[in-house]
Amino acid sequence: MHNKTVAELSKGLAAGEYSSVELTQHFLTRIAEQDTTINSFITVCENEALSEAKAADEKISAGDATPWTGIPFAHKDIFCTQGVKTSCGSKMLDNFIPPYDATVTSNFKQQGAVCLGKTNMDEFAMGSSNESSYYGKVTNPWGENLVPGGSSGGSAAAVAARLTPAATATDTGGSIRQPSALCGVTGLKPTYGRVSRYGMIAFASSLDQGGPIARTAEDAAMMLNVMASYDKRDSTCIEREVPDYTSTLNNSIEGMNIGLPKEFFSDKLDAKMQQQVQNAVKEIEKLGANIKEISLPHTELSVPAYYIIAPAECSANLSRFDGVRYGHRCDNPKDLEDLYMRSRTEGFGDEVKRRILVGAYALSAGFYDAYYRKAQQVRRLIKNDFTSAFKDVDLIIGPTTPSPAFGFNSKGADPTAMYLEDIFTISTNLAGLPGMSIPGGMVNGLPVGLQLIGNYFDESRLLNVSHQFQKVTDWHNKTPTNCR
Repeated sequence: MHNKTVAELSKGLAAGEYSSVELTQHFLTRIAEQDTTINSFITVCENEALSEAKAADEKISAGDATPWTGIPFAHKDIFCTQGVKTSCGSKMLDNFIPPYDATVTSNFKQQGAVCLGKTNMDEFAMGSSNESSYYGKVTNPWGENLVPGGSSGGSAAAVAARLTPAATATDTGGSIRQPSALCGVTGLKPTYGRVSRYGMIAFASSLDQGGPIARTAEDAAMMLNVMASYDKRDSTCIEREVPDYTSTLNNSIEGMNIGLPKEFFSDKLDAKMQQQVQNAVKEIEKLGANIKEISLPHTELSVPAYYIIAPAECSANLSRFDGVRYGHRCDNPKDLEDLYMRSRTEGFGDEVKRRILVGAYALSAGFYDAYYRKAQQVRRLIKNDFTSAFKDVDLIIGPTTPSPAFGFNSKGADPTAMYLEDIFTISTNLAGLPGMSIPGGMVNGLPVGLQLIGNYFDESRLLNVSHQFQKVTDWHNKTPTNCR
């Protein structure tokens, strides 16, 4: 059962081939047997999941089911879940039990989905390797010494290892697409404002966006049907009709114009990766799409701009964690200053501290104009690049990452090298555009991610092209040897 997609599992439940309780127990057993080495889950909700599965079976029997009723899935541990620990991968929130659900959480509950648990992640979503989690690193199922990518590495690894059919995730600078690429699964970052951020613990408020990780584009479309909704509790959420993302999956892509940015094919891209991406582009061309070279001239400025804007916003958002209202509190503080300093020193990891310091510095009175304001001006230039490109093309295509999965501790000593892992994904977040990564090949036995970028609220087109590509290729069906 674990090798079936969400779409296949949904049909099987409707046909009575198995019950939701049987399906849920199957995945819980796999998690218990295999996640000791992968470490993709922080919390496993065994009792709650089986209870939800039993309720789902009753709904199915009564003819009151949705396509998601009884389907197991997992939440990234950044989405608040009432009564279940939501840690954001940090010691600071190790004791936090939310009294409410995030909008994304409640949306899945309303559809009758079964939550298996909360997946591991880089602390407060800050990282590209899932090595910064307070609960230990996540291992890529494709190699015991390889990172799964971050910050949604737990979600991507769990889907790749067939521990869950699908998982929610978030993307601030590539945190859905990059781990999806390194783990050989499908991940979608929607347009900024398409998915409510209410109850999604904030890292950088103008960049964060929730989205799905699954095996196929069809499954991702099914997830986005649930995740996308207008929410008045989130002031950044766009009031716009949500289409049925599965209804256009089988449309022809003949005549579609797709742009290939020349800046994505530089010396920063591994030569073997470049060949695999070009092979994937040729497959899409065979489906009738027109491939056209384009330019996104400010791409190389995306990393420095992002690493001013994101830390600045994180320094503001994380100021609420002070040991007073909730979260980690140091023992026996001698005064208020000691309470603040020791609670934060003990509660935050090195990467979070580093970004808070950079952000506070960039926002300080003497440096605001030189750094933060300048980064926002660069952000506008990047957005203008995309606006110009989309006058001539319908979609943009290229690599998701500069290389396949890399080894643990191989970039930890050089934060800049780690930041450059997001070189192809960050600009999409700065512009607020939707982006998607799908399996597009293999290099040295490791997955290669193919990235597609769309215009605002054009997720249907991204999913359509991805689905058509997956109908004529089988990269998305590749499974790590020890997870079959």
